[in-house]
This record gives sequence, C-alpha cells and structure tokens, in this order.
Amino acid sequence: MKTRLFSALDHALERKLPEQRLFLKSEEGTRFIRLRPTMQAGIVLGGAAIACWTFVVTAIFLMDTISSGNAREQAQRERAIYEARLNALSNERDDRAVEASAAHARFYVALEQISEMQSSLLASEDRRNELETGIEVIQTTLRKTMKDRDAARDESEVLLAQINADGDPNAPLLARAKSTDGSVSFLTEALEQTAAERDQIARDAQDAIDTAAELRFTLKMNEDRNEQIFTRLEEAVTVSLEPLDKMFRAAGMPTESILREVRRGYSGQGGPLLPATMSTSGGGTITDKTSTRANRLLKELDRINLFRIAADKSPVAMPVKAAFRFTSPFGYRKDPKGAGRRMHAGVDFAGSRGTPIYATADGVVTHAGWQSGYGRLVKIKHAFGIETRYAHNSNIRVKVGQRVSRGDRISDMGATGRVTGTHLHYEVRLNGTPVNPMTYIKAGRDVF
Repeated sequence: MKTRLFSALDHALERKLPEQRLFLKSEEGTRFIRLRPTMQAGIVLGGAAIACWTFVVTAIFLMDTISSGNAREQAQRERAIYEARLNALSNERDDRAVEASAAHARFYVALEQISEMQSSLLASEDRRNELETGIEVIQTTLRKTMKDRDAARDESEVLLAQINADGDPNAPLLARAKSTDGSVSFLTEALEQTAAERDQIARDAQDAIDTAAELRFTLKMNEDRNEQIFTRLEEAVTVSLEPLDKMFRAAGMPTESILREVRRGYSGQGGPLLPATMSTSGGGTITDKTSTRANRLLKELDRINLFRIAADKSPVAMPVKAAFRFTSPFGYRKDPKGAGRRMHAGVDFAGSRGTPIYATADGVVTHAGWQSGYGRLVKIKHAFGIETRYAHNSNIRVKVGQRVSRGDRISDMGATGRVTGTHLHYEVRLNGTPVNPMTYIKAGRDVF
C-alpha cells in the first residue's frame, strides 16, 4: 500500500521533477544515489520551510530590536522631561523660600516700627495731657487775675467818688489832688502790673494752645503712619496665613484641632512675681480701636507661628532627594505580580540600590525590621495621629524608639519583600487610614 502510494507520487511528479542520479566515485569503484521525484520534493519543501522559518525569526528579531530601541528612547525622553520638571520645581521652591525669608525680614522690621511708633504715641499722649493740664492752670489764673483787676477798678472808682464827695468844694483843686495823689499812684501801678500779668498770661495761653495744636497734628500724623503700618502688617499676615491654612486643609487635616494640640504642647509660662505698679506720668494709653487691632494682629501672628510649628511636625518633605523615577501613584492599580486589581496604599519612587532615604518629619521610630510584603520596613510615628512607612529597604539605619528629625537619613533603597525591582514604597497614614502622600508633599512644596 505504502509502496504503491509512493510510486503514484513519483509518477505524478516525474514531469516536474524527473528522477536524478548522483554518482559518487571512489578508489573502490563508482556508486550512484537515485533521487526520486518524491525525495526531490521533500528536499525542496524542507529547504523552503527552513528559509521561511529563518525569515520569520529574523523579522521578529528586527521588530523586537526596533521596539526596544524606541522604548528606551521614550523612557530617556520621559526621564529628561521629569528631571527638568524636578529642577524647575526645585528652583521654584528655592525662590519661594527666598521670598518667605524676605517677607519675614520685612515683617520683623514692621514690628520694630510699630514698637517705636507705640512708644512715641505714648510719649505724645503724656505730653499732650501735661500741656492740657498747664493750659487749664493758666486759664484759671487768668480768670482770677481778671476778676482781681475788675475788683481793683471798682475799688478805685469808689475811692475817687468818696474823695470828691468828702472834700471841701471851696478848696483849691490842687490841694484836693495832693491829698489823693498817693492812692491814685498805687492803684495805677497795681492796674499796670495786673495788665502786664494779664498780657503775659494771654501770651502763655496762646503758646500753649499752639503747642497743643502742633501736638494734635503730630498725633494725627503718627496715627496715619500707624494705620499704614497696621494695614501692611495685616496684608502680610493674610498672605502668610492663607497658604498655611490651605496646606493643611488640602492634606485633609482639621486645622482648628491641630492648632489646639500645638497650643497645648507649647503653653509653658512662668517667671518671678513682682508687685504691680501704676504710671503717674499722665495716664496716656493707646485708643481702644488701636489696642483691639493690635491684639487681633498679635493673635493672627500667634496663629501663623502655630501653623509653622504644625508644618514642622507634618510629613511635607520628599523622602528621596537623589535622582529617581515616579513609578506608581496612590490608589487602585493592576498588581505587578499578576494578582488582579488592588489598592496601592502609597507611592513608589524607583532609583538605584543604596539611594539614601530620609525622614519626612520629626517623629519616633516604632518599627525597624522585616515585615511580610514590605520587606525591610521603617515606621515613624509623628504628631496629629500621622504615621509614615518606608518599605523595601536594603539597609536600615535607625532603631525602634529612636527620635528622628526631618531630613535624617533612616535607610537605603533596596528590593526586599514583594517587589519587581529596586524602589521605595512610601506611605502616609492618618489615624491608621492610608492617605495620598503626594497631597502632603505638594502642599509643602506650594508653601515652602
């Protein structure tokens, strides 16, 4: 059956592929090999199959080479763009830091000016009160002197009338004048002296009035200047306070409870007790409106200070300062190990092995060792119920119970635990619940 099949095939292919004979000559003799049509067809088909396989493999290899080259170029371009963006953000952060320092300097200069203006304002008030008291004394003396002058005039008129009535009308006029000459001279001198004192008192009163008007003008100028200073300070406080409040709200942290907690932690008071004393320099005080405004401004300044203390205790810094690639965001994602779609409780920063990892805020180390899935893990407890986690480290540089500050090196980047490559898995948890770390990092970058 098989022989007949091959014979039929040979007969069918004989027209296209006639039988060939391959002669092999040697010392022993000459031999030949018969190449039937089916064998020739098999050789041709096998050669064609090998050629096609070689072509397909070569094409696949060339396509893989081209695609891998494009992927590398794309990765390099993305890395260059990301590094340029990081450099721009770093420069912007430095500019904001310089502006903040300049604003602080202007703020302290304005505070000094307010202190000086308040001192001058108090001195002006004291001087004005003293001058008003002097003017009242002068006016009282002037009224008394004018009453004495009028009384002296009335008395002189009465004396003259008595002299004229009691005198002898038949006596010569010169004799009567001699008898009254002494009294008239005395009254004239008294009137002249009283008039001179009156004029001097009037001049002193006018000088006091002019001085009081000048002091009122100076006080008005001081009040206007204080108004300008208060306005600039209030604007500076508003500009400084709003970004801080916005930063904590963006991070999902209740600002009022945070400020209360900071205030409780920084509420120490003390000092020796001294007996209270009262000023006797006239009792000059700042007006109620100015005092209320100054107290409100001081409260806002205290609020800014509390915000800055809270910011120092919050994880608003970057855990990696060297070159890195942001490989995975916070939220649901496809598991790199092929376990389906799962929640990613942090962010991933890919870099070279041994890249330094830094604490993002002040706190206490609560875990420094191996944990399933995380590999070598560092946990740091911060204020306000915040905890940060640094996973997959190759080396840990801190111990449990150790207190660390922002910027302290705590570990080295590695690939321990459940990973596909070297990177840092960074988490932020608020009261045990994972939150997006980039919210804190972006908030800190926008403010500082």
